[in-house]
Amino acid sequence: MNGLVVDASVAIKWFIDEPDSPAAVAVLRHPISAPDLLAPDCANILWKKVGRGELRADEAEAIALALEGAGITLHSTRPYLATATRIACDLGRAAYDCFYLALAENLRQPLVTADRRLVNAIRADRAKRFAQLVVPLSGFGVK
Repeated sequence: MNGLVVDASVAIKWFIDEPDSPAAVAVLRHPISAPDLLAPDCANILWKKVGRGELRADEAEAIALALEGAGITLHSTRPYLATATRIACDLGRAAYDCFYLALAENLRQPLVTADRRLVNAIRADRAKRFAQLVVPLSGFGVK
């Protein structure tokens, strides 16, 4: 496996001890790409964790700074707007998630995600367009 696309559900686990954090860290052994949407997605997760009392604001900021320097190749979402919209309509998923799928499909790289609802939507898709493209984080590295 060469490069991987990751979403915020994986990236956040590089810095916060959550279930499957060790698998998320293992992902870092590969070149990582993501749509530039990753930054606001991660910021939103950090903000929610501060609001729930799981992190202090200074911890959230430190994680955000670490994410800025994480060496992820970020791709503009602009070229994927129509494709992500179509995927969202086809799967009945939020368009935000579908930018990750569109990028993974374009790069021909697996999307690693800890988003169980996204994984379930892919499994339920009759067309099975993304069945081989999406790798649940819980199964990453398992053969």
